[in-house]
Order: sequence, then C-alpha cells, then structure tokens
Amino acid sequence: MSQAITLDAQIRTDLGKGASRRLRHANQTPAIIYGGEAAPVSITLAHNKLFKAQEQENFYSQVLTINVDGSEEKVIVKAMQRHAHKPVVNHVDFLRVDAAQELHTSVPVHFINEDACAAVKAGGNVAHHANEIEVVCLPADLPEFIEVDVANLELGQTVHLSDIALPKGVESVELRKGESHDQAVVSIAAPKGASTEEAAEEAPEAE
Repeated sequence: MSQAITLDAQIRTDLGKGASRRLRHANQTPAIIYGGEAAPVSITLAHNKLFKAQEQENFYSQVLTINVDGSEEKVIVKAMQRHAHKPVVNHVDFLRVDAAQELHTSVPVHFINEDACAAVKAGGNVAHHANEIEVVCLPADLPEFIEVDVANLELGQTVHLSDIALPKGVESVELRKGESHDQAVVSIAAPKGASTEEAAEEAPEAE
C-alpha cells in the first residue's frame, strides 16, 4: 500500500483571475475545497510539493489529507487544470469526503501477467478498453488500484466489468445501472491474418 499523501495549504482571500496569476508567479497553486455541509474554502498550495504529489498514481484514487491553517480536511481530487504547454498545475478542485458517506470516483486498472498469457505468446493482441473503473464505496474501502489478471485469457475472449472481483465494499458504478452497462475492460484478439480457431491451435499449452 502506498504512503498516505498529506499537503499543507493556506486559506486565500484574494480571489479572481489577477490574484490567481500572482499566486502562480509566486510558485503557489490556487485550489478550492468544497462539498459536505461546510462552506467551500479557497486555498493555496506550494506548487512544487503539489506537483510532486500529483505525479503519484494514487494521488487521484486516494483520500488525501490537506492541512488548512492547522485544520485537517479529508478530500479526493475532483478536477485539475493544467497549463497547456508547461509542467504546471493551474488549479485543483478537492471534494470533501465523509467517512460515513459513499463516494463516487475512478480507480486505475493494473493489467498483470500479460507476458505469461499463452494467447499473447501465440501472437494475440491485447486491447485495453478501460484504464480506470468508476466505483462507489465508503472512503475507508477505496482501493488505490484494481488488478485484472490476464494470464488465463484466451484468444477472442473479453473480460467485462462483471468478470472482475472488486474488493470488499466496492461496487462498479456502471453495473449498478444494469446488465446493459457491463462494459468490456480487456480482450485478446487473434493475430492479423489468422482466425481465432487457427491461432488457438497454434497457441502453446500453458505450463
């Protein structure tokens, strides 16, 4: 499990586009914390520390702690604005989380054992149809990522959302909508120029 991410912030009262530009020139990033019963809070964060934190994958799929002038806020990243050309974060929207309330967010997918898959060794082409899965769960149950093992996947086979064993307490937002939302996550297509049956006959037996 990755280390928890904590950031320090200060409340900002000087608002507007001009104020935001001045903050960025001072290597500060404007942001906002909203949601729940408390009022929205405009804050600033040190850009270098924020930028380093956001390079971690779990920054986007973990409950973060923000210390705002000594007061802790538990949040998730809801939106982020980046500079079009420079490695700069222009603004971040943080959403408060309540330990007793379900949250909706997206979690990255890690595909494992592709190199060990017999269908891949036979020339099959892996297609990732989703790199993240939208989930609903309590904050304490939020996983950093979801693993999808393709070791035993056969040529022409597709793994759907319903085929993935999600962690306890975690549900797929799409599957909550019904079977018609059972989206494809990963599949293995036969090599170009070969039918699925021909490619399967050529595939080496799994050890």
